[in-house]
This record gives sequence, structure tokens and C-alpha cells, in this order.
Amino acid sequence: MRAIIDTHIHIWNLTKCHYSWLEGDVSLLNNNFEIDDLAVPRNQAGVSKGILVQAANNLLDTDLMLQTCITTDWIAGVVGWLPLTDPEATVNILQNKYLANPYFKGCRHLIHTEADPGWLLQPAVLESLKILASLHIPYDLVGVNTMHIITALKVAEIIPDLKMVFDHLNQPPIASREKNGPWHDLMKEAAAHKHFFAKISGLGTASGNPLGWTIEDLQPYIEFAIENFGEDRCFFGGDWPVCLLAGEYTTIWETYKSIVTARFDEQTQQKFFHDNAAFFYNLYAEERTMK
Repeated sequence: MRAIIDTHIHIWNLTKCHYSWLEGDVSLLNNNFEIDDLAVPRNQAGVSKGILVQAANNLLDTDLMLQTCITTDWIAGVVGWLPLTDPEATVNILQNKYLANPYFKGCRHLIHTEADPGWLLQPAVLESLKILASLHIPYDLVGVNTMHIITALKVAEIIPDLKMVFDHLNQPPIASREKNGPWHDLMKEAAAHKHFFAKISGLGTASGNPLGWTIEDLQPYIEFAIENFGEDRCFFGGDWPVCLLAGEYTTIWETYKSIVTARFDEQTQQKFFHDNAAFFYNLYAEERTMK
């Protein structure tokens, strides 16, 4: 196994930033999670680089992640937050804060917490997404139902050059064991767009059986993603610390490796575990500037 990029890692500090989705949460997630807490398990899993992904719709969360990059040599980038409903503010923040920061690699908004599944289709948000596309900044889609996929497809029609990735495969119907249905049809449609990518992550918690899922539960959906998006547009993420609700961090990586190594040669494995993520997040790109 060659270099592995974990494309989905979270950190949070409840004393430094507000995470509205953790209000009233009684699980283990309602604690601080720092990058050093992942040191041992990520070494055990063989992860060599990581991408930090936003956990709150505010700039404090993004700044916390960017500060962590400075002191953590294996973190390669950050998927941060921008005020997409305000294109002017988005431009100002990019110009004054993030474009010159080599670790700012992507953008995400917690669309699954918004009442409107079509939140991304607001004119102001679309204008901001066009700005991202012009700067080759990719967008992470954290959808949880088929309406979010439908919305993403509409965004792709309007902004065909925007690279987007479905975080956690947009919650496939693992719990119902559905093998054909709306999720499958819509993801196939999305796969036909060359700028849609699939992030294979968070499937243990999506399984409906977080403490009892098996490799056989996840495998059909992982294989479906690979078959449809292809060997150049899929990559993997551990979803730490959320994944701890469904077992150990090392277990999910063992599952990924078991499925991939049984079917693909070393060169293709390198794409899934490293190269595709490096391409999507522009890890080796030069500094961006506003036109």
C-alpha cells in the first residue's frame, strides 16, 4: 500500500468555536477533538496525509483548521467555510484571507442542516459558487437525501466547471439494503458529469447499524460508486471523529483496503487512496489569484 490521503477529518474545540449541531448532543462527539488525538490511530491505519473538513458554518472553524495545518506536518489542506449567501463578502474573504493561504483547498456549507434542500440554488449562493469555479476551488456536498442530489445536478447544469464531491456518497440506502432505487438512479446521473466526484466515507454511521455493520453491508455501495464514477473520480475518507460512533478509525480503513486490494492493481489503488484526492483538492497547485 502506497501513500494514503484521508480526505475527511474533523477537529473541533467547543471553547473556541460554536457548533450548532452539537447543541444537546449527548454522544461522545460533544467533546473537544484535536488533531493530536488522531496521531496513534492514523499511524496504525497507514494514513500519510489528511484533509481537514469544516464542522461549522463560520470562519472561526475554518481559521482553527488553518492554524492546525501550520503545526501539523501531515495535514495537506482544509475544506473551509465561506458566506456563500453573500458573494461580495465571499470575494473579500478570499482576497484578504484565504487565496494566499496554501492550505485553503476547498469549500463546504452544512446544507443538510438547512430546511430547504435546494439551498444551493439561491441566486446569491450560485454567484458565489461561480466564483469558486473560476478559482478552481472545489466544493464538498454534504447531502443526506435524494433532493440534495437533485439540487447538485441543477448546480452542475448552471456551473458545469465547478468540481463537486458527494461527501459520504450522499448517504446511500445501506440500512434498507436497497440495490436499485432513486439514490442509485440519481448517482448514476451525477456520475455522467465529469466534474462530480465520489467521496467514500461515513458509511458505518450511515449503515443504520453503527455498532454491527459488516464489510458485506458496505461493499455493494462502494463498488457501485467505483463502477459508476470510475477509477479516476473516487477517493476515501475516514470521517474522524464522527466515525467513532460506528467503531474504530482503523477498522474503517481496514475495510476500504480489503475491498480495494481484492479487486484492483497497485496503480489503481494509488489513484483511490492518493492521486484522485490530490487532483480534486489541487494539493500541488500554484497560488490562486482573483481575475
